[in-house]
Amino acid sequence: MTITTPLHEVLYVSTLKPGEPISIVADIAARARVFNESHNITGLLIFDGMRFCQQLEGERKPVMALLERICRDTRHVNVEVLHHAPLGQRRFRRFSLGYTTVDDIDVLEKLEQLDGQAAMDLFVSLLSTLDLDA
Repeated sequence: MTITTPLHEVLYVSTLKPGEPISIVADIAARARVFNESHNITGLLIFDGMRFCQQLEGERKPVMALLERICRDTRHVNVEVLHHAPLGQRRFRRFSLGYTTVDDIDVLEKLEQLDGQAAMDLFVSLLSTLDLDA
């Protein structure tokens, strides 16, 4: 008998700290992939040149611990959790952290104005338009 722990997901937005070079985003994604894989966390990081949007999924305890760690990261500011809730199944089974950029800065700005299920719905609707780098 296999015991499965319920999944949890978090969606947040934040802004690159003024003065931080954009080049740190690739480093963040690379390090996050290693960390996430070792903690059975999957998700997607979207960056528009100024704002981050990230969805994390996995067991509740490691996901919430990672969120706390992210909130303390000084490379970005204005971290705002838009959604966190139980999750029926993973959206991103293929990779520990997908990463993509968007050229349309309005997309993440719109997302930043929402919360709860409305934020998650807009995030999910974006997925089909993104070129994911697994």
